[in-house]
Order: sequence, then structure tokens, then C-alpha cells
Amino acid sequence: MSYRGRFAPSPTGRLHAGSLVAAVGSWLCARHAGGQWLLRMEDIDPPREVSGSAASILAALPAFGLVADAPVIYQSSRIAAYDAAFEQLRRASRVFPCWCSRSDLAAADGLHRDGRCIAPADLGRAPAWRIRVPDEDIHFVDALQGLQSQRLREAVGDFVIRRVEGFYSYQLACVVDDAWQGITDVVRGSDLLDSTPRQIWLQRCLGFPTPRYLHLPLVLDSQGRKLSKSERSREVDPAAPLPSLRRALSFLGIKPDENACDVSGLLHAALAHFNPRNLPQCSDHHVT
Repeated sequence: MSYRGRFAPSPTGRLHAGSLVAAVGSWLCARHAGGQWLLRMEDIDPPREVSGSAASILAALPAFGLVADAPVIYQSSRIAAYDAAFEQLRRASRVFPCWCSRSDLAAADGLHRDGRCIAPADLGRAPAWRIRVPDEDIHFVDALQGLQSQRLREAVGDFVIRRVEGFYSYQLACVVDDAWQGITDVVRGSDLLDSTPRQIWLQRCLGFPTPRYLHLPLVLDSQGRKLSKSERSREVDPAAPLPSLRRALSFLGIKPDENACDVSGLLHAALAHFNPRNLPQCSDHHVT
């Protein structure tokens, strides 16, 4: 299959410098490979969503020259697909209901490791649902960060794929939609690096192919925190896109063309000199 990449933001705020870096990095990798670049809005966690931010993000991206090759997919419209994947896992006895409280989990070091709930069943309330994980290492080679390995049972245990409230987890929804959209390459921030083994395990359980992965360094604030967690998240300005786009390219190790007078020219010049192998593996850059 030809290259299909994607940018998949969550609507928890406006587009900021960190998410712009992820968008530009994924766009450059897709265009460098002669492939497609898709958009997906990961709006399946209503308590965390900020009203209007999905529309704001989608309106901002074209101002930075980032135009998708297909209509945007909203995860909130894909619940039936997640229901089907959940039922497939349930029928295969891959998942189990869990009524554990925080105190129950604290007594077990916060993790489930034996494929069953350690609390008594409470049929008067809805459970969370967890997937059983193997006692083995999950390996993958990240195109930028190199060989990665995680023993799921020790690192995360039997993790939740459907919450008590009925919301599906990011891990399940992401895996189902990457498969449905035919994503061959996932380029995203390295804060999601430790999610990848969980997603690979879900892909195996559901019979989905595993895409290639490339995790970009994170843009951090002056205190070393991920930018989206910072009070100074530095929203980018779609009305004046060139300064923010130049900063994003510089962060990705690309010297921006100072003679470019519009975003199209700036991206075209960046793409002409872009090679994913030259991306920085980590970064000491901070937003002040």
C-alpha cells in the first residue's frame, strides 16, 4: 500500500506550537514519500473537550498550508465501529469487566496483571472493561527513536479500553481508525511513544496491520513541560502564519527559506530539502 499518514488532534484547545510541529512533521513525511495526508479529529472524550476547539483547529490548518487529501473523520461519528471491535474482543475472551475502585487498584500497585477483576462484581453499576495483556515484550522499531521494547504486563497491566461512563479509550479508537483509514505511517509526538506497544497489542488482537511509527521530539515550555500542559501554550496565529511556521520548521531541523513570502512557498522550499532521517531525535528547544 502507498504511504498514508495522518494528523489526529484532540479538541482540547486551539492549535498551539507543539501541535503545529506534529502537523507539519506528519505532513512533510507524507509529502516526501509521495503519499496522502489525512485528518482525524479525536473527539471521543467529552469531559476533556473545549467547546469550539475542533472547528478552530480545522480552520487554522489551511492557513499554514496544511490541507488534507480527504474529508476529516470525527471519532464521535465512529462509535459503531468501536462497538464492533469491542464485541470482537469480548467474543474472543480478550477483555473482562472491572469494578475496581482506586483503593482496590492501589492495593495492587495500581495495575491489573492477572486478567481478572480483583474486586467483587457489582451488577448494580456499569464496569470498566480491560483487555488482557501478555507477559511478553512488545518490540517495534521507531523510524526516529530506534528500537523500542515494553513488557505490557509490567508497564501498564491489563489496560482499560472502555470506561465506566461508556466512553471508549484513545488506544482502542486510534487502532480501529488507523486500520479503517488505511494508515501506513504514524508520525506523532514522542509523548505517545509508550502508547505504541498497547496499540500494537490491540492490532494483533483485532487482526489489523501494524503501521510504521515515527515519534517526533516534543516542544517544551521553559520548565520542561509538554507545551499542551503549560499555561503558556503559545497558540499560533492563523492570521499571521509565517512566523509560527518558520519556528516549527526550525524545530524540526529545517532551515526555513527566509525569502519565502507565503506559506506555500515556505513549505515547498522546506519539502525540497526534507529528509526524515535528518529529523532531530530529541530536542532541547523550549518556548519562552
